[in-house]
Amino acid sequence: MRPFASRAALLLWAIVSVLAATPAMGAEATQAATLIAEVRRSFTLAGKPIPPEIFRDFGDGDLADSGAIWVTVDVKAAVGSNLYYDDIGQNGAWITQKKADSGSGANEQTAYTYVGAAENGLLVVLAAYSGGGSGDFITLHVVDITAARGLDSEGKVYDRIDLTNLRSISLGDRWDGKVSVAKNTITIVTTRTGPADDSGKRTTRTIEAVRP
Repeated sequence: MRPFASRAALLLWAIVSVLAATPAMGAEATQAATLIAEVRRSFTLAGKPIPPEIFRDFGDGDLADSGAIWVTVDVKAAVGSNLYYDDIGQNGAWITQKKADSGSGANEQTAYTYVGAAENGLLVVLAAYSGGGSGDFITLHVVDITAARGLDSEGKVYDRIDLTNLRSISLGDRWDGKVSVAKNTITIVTTRTGPADDSGKRTTRTIEAVRP
């Protein structure tokens, strides 16, 4: 009888342990889902804008490389961090972040305007980057937002909200036009392709917001 009693006690202990952990896990999942829903709705996290310089690090500020190197950022850690400490402002529909002058005379600035969420949950963002010269490089980003977990330096579990850049489409220097999303289709209407384009010609292209 003792082996069966031991097994029953072990099973009971396992059930109690799971039930005890479930409320905490459920609360964490609910909080993550709430944050992700907010990002999809307004591209803010706990009421604060996501730092525009994230898009600089997604490759907008790296004109020497053809592909993105830094592709995922924990936006929960990024908001209010020392890495993205530069002041964040707003200019119309654009959220802007200007790098503090280091004395070199550089006037680097990154901005974005949130287009919206596709039906499949992917996010569409139009970003602009200027390294301090006359160029103002516009890039369309298709990004994903997911909940994840990591271990801190002490081995304790903590929650992440990961923003992953799935696709970057360069629209050009001083591009002008309009971007919209309906269901999973992104429509790009261009009225100016670059600084030398004074034609006023209007062109339209569509792409699909898809996960690889």
